[in-house]
Amino acid sequence: MRPVSGSGRLVLAATPLGDIRDASPRLVDALGTADVIAAEDTRRLRSLVSALDVTPTGRVVSFYDQVETSRLPGLLEALHGGATVVLVTDAGMPSVSDPGYRLAAACADEGITVTCVPGPSAVTTALAVSGLPSDRFCFEGFPPRKQGERRRWFLGLATEPRTCVFFESPHRLAATLADAADVLGADRRAAVCRELTKTYEEVRRGGLAELAAWAEEGVRGEITVVLSGAAPTEAPSMDVLVAEVKQRVADGERMKSAAAEVAEAAGVSKKALYDAAISS
Repeated sequence: MRPVSGSGRLVLAATPLGDIRDASPRLVDALGTADVIAAEDTRRLRSLVSALDVTPTGRVVSFYDQVETSRLPGLLEALHGGATVVLVTDAGMPSVSDPGYRLAAACADEGITVTCVPGPSAVTTALAVSGLPSDRFCFEGFPPRKQGERRRWFLGLATEPRTCVFFESPHRLAATLADAADVLGADRRAAVCRELTKTYEEVRRGGLAELAAWAEEGVRGEITVVLSGAAPTEAPSMDVLVAEVKQRVADGERMKSAAAEVAEAAGVSKKALYDAAISS
């Protein structure tokens, strides 16, 4: 770890999703006193500080996906020199499917203080209003754009027991929900949250096939999808598995290969199933 030469700190500052009244007093203070503000979109930053009646005293630099890597050395130099750098994205919490992770990781590696001005997040807001279980959840970012990769992505969630939250663009939403319905089942419960905290906020709840049909009509705005976790399945008893192995042997399969295939499908030990089949 590189020694810290100054007392600089990185502040990850959450910004409103839509309703400016969600801005915290700490956000107002951070924007007004920062030595450097790194913004995903400087035009949106100008609109934000105008709405908050804040006049930044520090310099403003752009910090979006395409320039994130090239901006790191300059921001790290400022931080090592003692500057307070405030990072804001277009809406919500920086580094959650937005720029910020690389800078936060670099600061952690170099011993620079990383702190946060907590606030709005589309992930937790959607989860809260979805009506789906929220005691355990996972966040998966954006699904792949290509259909084949996207269907494989959903296949990886087929047995995920936790509620899953992900983002999607409005023009791909119908196709994504249709793929989800095909892979995960038409009746798998989900909620589509649109334009959270904004004037036209909407939350649609239902089965995946139902939601896919609704989205076919066209959807606009920022989209967050909340998907229910897979229902727990009861593992077959060893007696049932042994009976299946014996039936396959009676049909002409070798005991070892039959036991291996049945065990793999059921998620049990191959040796344990083979031994049970031999001894029964």
